[in-house]
Amino acid sequence: MSRNCFIGQSGGPTVAINASLAGIVARCKEEGYDHIYGMINGIKGLLEDHYIDLGEIFDSLDKITQLKNSPAMYLGSCRFKLPNIILAPGTYEKLFKKFNAMDITDVFYIGGNDSMDTVAKLSTYAKAINSPIRFIGIPKTIDNDLMGTDHTPGFGSAAKYVASSMLEVFYDSAIYKLNAVTIVEIMGRNAGWLTAASALARENGATVPDLIYLPEVPFDTDKFLADIHEKFKEKSSIIIAVSEGIRNKEGNFLDQDSKYTKRDAFGHVLHSGTGKVLESIVYKEFHCKVRSIELNVLQRCAMHIASSTDIEESFQIGEFAVKQAISGETGVMIVVKRLSDTPYQIQCETLDVTKVANLEHKIPVEWINEDHNDITPALHDYLYPLIQGEVHVNYANGIPQYIDISHLRNKMIKE
Repeated sequence: MSRNCFIGQSGGPTVAINASLAGIVARCKEEGYDHIYGMINGIKGLLEDHYIDLGEIFDSLDKITQLKNSPAMYLGSCRFKLPNIILAPGTYEKLFKKFNAMDITDVFYIGGNDSMDTVAKLSTYAKAINSPIRFIGIPKTIDNDLMGTDHTPGFGSAAKYVASSMLEVFYDSAIYKLNAVTIVEIMGRNAGWLTAASALARENGATVPDLIYLPEVPFDTDKFLADIHEKFKEKSSIIIAVSEGIRNKEGNFLDQDSKYTKRDAFGHVLHSGTGKVLESIVYKEFHCKVRSIELNVLQRCAMHIASSTDIEESFQIGEFAVKQAISGETGVMIVVKRLSDTPYQIQCETLDVTKVANLEHKIPVEWINEDHNDITPALHDYLYPLIQGEVHVNYANGIPQYIDISHLRNKMIKE
């Protein structure tokens, strides 16, 4: 049987999403796929006829390995929400006309929560018209907020970066004896997994962060200031980790009234300024040196400090996705099931994508301490295995040498 596939990447980048892409390409080559097409800029790019032949480009193991160890998204991304099938059937008719013309048997879509919505809609439409094309979702997100999976590709590496950055901030701030507060704002709109990972900075004897605030529990400004007062009794320099999406007891984001606040295509608040808001609050109370640091996109693109556990699992998930498509599965997302913490072991499984799309996996409240300003040992034990191991990155001229992405600038179109 002739097999041809499309692969797309969507949503925010991570250092591991290309590893999943590499896993899909490698396995498709092993299975003898005739064509392995890549959507440029996701499903939106495909609607505009932007795609390339990955099978021709990645014609050697060395090239696949370089792809595996390069950050961000080789195929580019989009934040495009497929319309309701009933209200806009023309969009789906256009896509499936292209799939059929190119004899596509499988579509692999790598992304986060909103990308799984795309997989769900495409597989639903395929079933409605009795199309045999299989649609498989491959998870990725540094936020670690996808339902049904123990953790998501990209999270472990971002967690490693956050913990390492927190450790380096600790060393930087320790040189002075002045009273000072450093607030580190970390990504996490509704789920605080990444901010919680800052606690892993304590592994080698550091004592930071001193306080951790997560969006799963209400943020109380008075309690926040009282916590700092208590810490100043112990030390002169305090370092705080805070999720960008913390809310007060009324459910309002701290930065939602900022003049810089915007929303993305899916209606999500694009946060900008939680750290700055807290910086102002702290300075008014203590009149000491206060600095806020926003890690921003750095936490999702730092391949030089990636977790090899994360990269290898991401590649494995890509391979597993191809295996499941060949076996006939469709409308599913590949998930990770943790078998044990020590030794750390996982296995890949599948889950109906409708049980994932548009849902969020948050930190269990019992994994947050009673004072709502730190994590518990159970959360530490969950996080610890995910940051293990280092990735070999090739250097040239003193800086990392990643895969060429000039096709994203040139808008290459494969007719």
